[in-house]
Amino acid sequence: MIPTCHRRDPIPTCHRRDFLRHGALAATAAWWPAVGRAQAPASDKKVAAVVTCYYRYSHADNIVTRFMEGYSIVGKSYPPPCRVASLYIDQYPETDIGRPLAKRWNVPVVPTIADALTLGTGRLAVDGVLLIAEQGDYPVNERGQILYPRRKFFEEIVRVFRDSGRSVPVFVDKHLSYSWENARWMYEQSKELGFAMMAGSSVPVSWRRPDLRPPLGVAWEDAVANGYGHFEVYGFHTLEGLQVMLERRPGGETGVRAVQCLEGREAWEAAAAGRWSQALLEAAQGQCPTTREGKVEEVDHDGIVYLIEYRDGLKAAAFISPRRCREFAFAGKIKGQAQPAACWYELPKPQRDHFSFLVQHIAQMILTGKPAYPVERTLLTTGMLAALVESKATKHRRIETPHLDVRYQLA
Repeated sequence: MIPTCHRRDPIPTCHRRDFLRHGALAATAAWWPAVGRAQAPASDKKVAAVVTCYYRYSHADNIVTRFMEGYSIVGKSYPPPCRVASLYIDQYPETDIGRPLAKRWNVPVVPTIADALTLGTGRLAVDGVLLIAEQGDYPVNERGQILYPRRKFFEEIVRVFRDSGRSVPVFVDKHLSYSWENARWMYEQSKELGFAMMAGSSVPVSWRRPDLRPPLGVAWEDAVANGYGHFEVYGFHTLEGLQVMLERRPGGETGVRAVQCLEGREAWEAAAAGRWSQALLEAAQGQCPTTREGKVEEVDHDGIVYLIEYRDGLKAAAFISPRRCREFAFAGKIKGQAQPAACWYELPKPQRDHFSFLVQHIAQMILTGKPAYPVERTLLTTGMLAALVESKATKHRRIETPHLDVRYQLA
């Protein structure tokens, strides 16, 4: 069993403006006024950025560039929260902007991950690490998973920690790995060496429309999250949108007993049989812009549903919509309430405020040494996704998951 972990509740979604107004990260002067004249970072903490590739609107750009240049939220600008001291880039497509940005902001582009962390000293010389291994040209396995080198990069980071006799906080973008074994190993390294660790994407910290923030101890009876896109790459986001709500139930998270992936006709037959709630799916989709009108079961006749059975008896679902609603959303039935609680996770473009919120949470961890939200959430969603991919690849078999005994509580 993975040890029970207690974490403080993340910064409330509805009070981000208060956080920006009062937080240490935003308590500095106005945005830099001209090219080449940047405002100094809000802190002197140094971060190493380790990325697979770096092009416009890549995850490296959405996160590392904000650490280099600063960022804006609803038209208000803020300085870089820390100083990017080094940049390692694994691949250089023709669209690379990492090198020109690094040159502009005097950030060394280094040949190895060890160099990024040691800054040429031979010992750990930074205060935090950004591990962003999401895009790039990497192999795809027979199950359709892109084999991003997150564990490989993480191993090299941990090797520097061990050689230096100390460690610093690490942020891992998105899910920890395509493999549960890799994810578990990464998590255990953070526990063994005692460094703060966060992972995941911007969906849990995005704007919520309406602003749904269930209290701790909320008694969920059923829940459905809506997502879209690739069954793994975006399926992870959909599971995050589910888990960030359900982890607030009485007693916190206790893990997942079993999962199953169903597609097309089987998915809708399961809804008709009461195995998951089409009504909650429609409530979730009803909160956000709909790409195509029509009955969901007709427009998304070939949709995918992920069925989740939690160890405490709660059952929930995550639906991947191919056409009708290409947004992330949530709806849940709360005990004693007639109407479902529902919201849309808005990811505004082109300004992408959700990545600015994510950067703030990462910076909070680097500044304080304490995660802003539990990495166990990402460990569990990583394991759920890996098992669901297995179910999809094995003719929709129900997968027992005794290994997903992941327990944590928000405090």
